[in-house]
Amino acid sequence: MTPSLDQTQERKRAHDAPLFAGLPGDAEISFEFFPPKSEKMEATLWDTMITLEPLAPRFVSVTYGAGGSTRERTHSTVARIVKETGIPAAAHLTCVEASKDEIREVAEAYWEAGIRHIVALRGDPPSEGELFKPHPQGYDGAAALVAGLKEIADFDISVAAYPETHPDAECPQSDLDNLKRKLDAGASRAITQMFFDPEVFFRFRDRAAAAGINQELVPGILPVSNVAQARKFSGMCGVAIPKWMDELYEGLDEMPAARSLVAATLTAEMCRKLYAGGVRHFHFYTLNRAELSYAICHLLGKRPTAKEQAA
Repeated sequence: MTPSLDQTQERKRAHDAPLFAGLPGDAEISFEFFPPKSEKMEATLWDTMITLEPLAPRFVSVTYGAGGSTRERTHSTVARIVKETGIPAAAHLTCVEASKDEIREVAEAYWEAGIRHIVALRGDPPSEGELFKPHPQGYDGAAALVAGLKEIADFDISVAAYPETHPDAECPQSDLDNLKRKLDAGASRAITQMFFDPEVFFRFRDRAAAAGINQELVPGILPVSNVAQARKFSGMCGVAIPKWMDELYEGLDEMPAARSLVAATLTAEMCRKLYAGGVRHFHFYTLNRAELSYAICHLLGKRPTAKEQAA
């Protein structure tokens, strides 16, 4: 995709001026959380929510465990967000070990709770290393799930995209074809799996455009402060951690504050390059912590809304 004149000027400004100086804060943001397992974790999540809410996220999403293992906790978390905050909330929903009737029950409960946005996913098998097997009375994948949800209610639906190709896909093209099927079935946007090189996203965006995909592609951003955890996630998802990035975390295993500073620096720089390339919506995988995501959003020019400041 040929850069527009505005993007070319923005890239020049990004190199000629202090990297984060003068950003207008016009980027939209969203955050992902996982449902808490204990009262202590719930308190941590709610502190995170209170910290991030003044940034006026476009939406926040809450994950859904394999086989619906977090079904009740996901529902209660999203329902509380809808009830107690002004943030639009999205609930994840997967096909794993669920019949169409069970999925309808969950979706209708979401709708009744005021939840209008679903992140529709095929989902991962409950046991690592297993292959996905559709439920005999269920949906065979995310495209069918999207179509089924649209028949239940007029949900706003997000789906997943994989810039470095889903591990179960036959090839990059088949993975891209599957993404198009999900979007054509009624999804509004695709949120990408994490990646650590902005060029990975730009190449994927170009390939998607060439394939006739014109819906919004939102980069999924994971600030890496726990390197071991990031390596585990990356291995499961087929995501490459650049060698230079891995080396920057060497010697910091026992220095969490230093790791956080490195994480904020690297992730903010990547987001700045994405912004220079025309990206205006960033989806942060928070791991239920606010500090890194808040700092990066601040560098991108986001500030608490006037309403929150007045409060």
